[in-house]
Amino acid sequence: MVKRISMAVQHVASASAKYMVVVLLSLLVGLLVVNVQRFSGIQANPLSGVSTVTKLRPPTDFDVFYLVAQMVWRGEIIQAYSFATMGPLQEALSGEKVFMPWTYPPQFNLIVAALAFLPLGTAYTLFTAITLVAYLAMLKAVAGRHFTLLLFLLFPAITVTMVCGQNGFLTGTLIGLTCLGLQRRSALAGLPLGLMIIKPHLAVAFAVYTLLSRSWGAATVAAATILATSALATLLLGPEIWAALLAGVQEAKGYLEQGLYPLYRMVSPYAVLRSFGAPSFAGMVAQLVSAVFSLVVVFLAWRRGFPVRRTLGLAAVASLLVSPYAYDYDLPIYGIGLALLMPDILRLGRPLEQALVFGLSFATGGFGLLLSQLKLTLTTEDMYLSVAGLTLAATLGLLWRIVNRDRPDASLHEPAAFAKQAAR
Repeated sequence: MVKRISMAVQHVASASAKYMVVVLLSLLVGLLVVNVQRFSGIQANPLSGVSTVTKLRPPTDFDVFYLVAQMVWRGEIIQAYSFATMGPLQEALSGEKVFMPWTYPPQFNLIVAALAFLPLGTAYTLFTAITLVAYLAMLKAVAGRHFTLLLFLLFPAITVTMVCGQNGFLTGTLIGLTCLGLQRRSALAGLPLGLMIIKPHLAVAFAVYTLLSRSWGAATVAAATILATSALATLLLGPEIWAALLAGVQEAKGYLEQGLYPLYRMVSPYAVLRSFGAPSFAGMVAQLVSAVFSLVVVFLAWRRGFPVRRTLGLAAVASLLVSPYAYDYDLPIYGIGLALLMPDILRLGRPLEQALVFGLSFATGGFGLLLSQLKLTLTTEDMYLSVAGLTLAATLGLLWRIVNRDRPDASLHEPAAFAKQAAR
């Protein structure tokens, strides 16, 4: 039975399932059109700050992006990092109380600033369509003939990212470019890696790999990118932006400890324990264990001489388990990792393991999407449980088990050989 399930899912990626791509892409286009209509009810003048809400609806992350874009041009961006001022502005925009503190590095303020000069619906359309197309192109480049299967497994994660208008497609594309560059030993891999400064907590595993693999060219370019964009942000937004960022991060830390964030949307072990009623300290301990485990996986993959493609695939999955602050809309990064590992999964994985990887991948993205829709239709203040952190950690452990069946010759990694490699 399990073998049949595994074969059925793999059939999605076969030549006979080529029409599945058309179906899935058509669904995404339809979803985009529906969301454009949802976002077309607000017009704003970025310089005057006047917003006219013609149709109230539940607020989303993109509404906050749009609000911050206006604040940049009004010279009020510092206020975005304090929820005491940001909260009322969000409430005025949406017509209801929301909780979306702003903790993005200043570089992301510069990215969203241009959105303020467009109507909200147009801004959402351009931002989402451009980043989605870029991500799908990147996924195709990485996955190759397994693209259809990846698109099917990632459909819930792609959908939830589109619905909320988040930047997961952008970060997924940057990580994909980083992986392609590191596979080619190109120093330019450091450019997209450096641009991940917009969400640095999701790039820790790749920074570790870059140092382990002694990709000094990429590391140098990444550092230069971070310094250059930081200098630009300081010049355009003022040096006080950094103090505001630090204060905002500290404030958000307190909110996280209080469990005020939507834990059911998070994909971290911290969120799992907190949603089951564990204290913040216990959640942080679990998160620390998860982070250490994830980075050890990257180290061991490199230490054992795994192919670069395989090591980077593990790093992409591991990157989402490092920080407690990771959401379902960040899962496009997981998609890149799954695409890199898919040849190994299909070649080395047993039918049960393949079925589990496929099922866990679909469930990790689908759980938050399902509960998000329930919260839109149910009148309740109850906080749903979070399980995506469990499914994601289980997937990483399962992937590690699968890829270890094809370990390189151990004689190539004796201590003497390792010391010689380290000396280079």
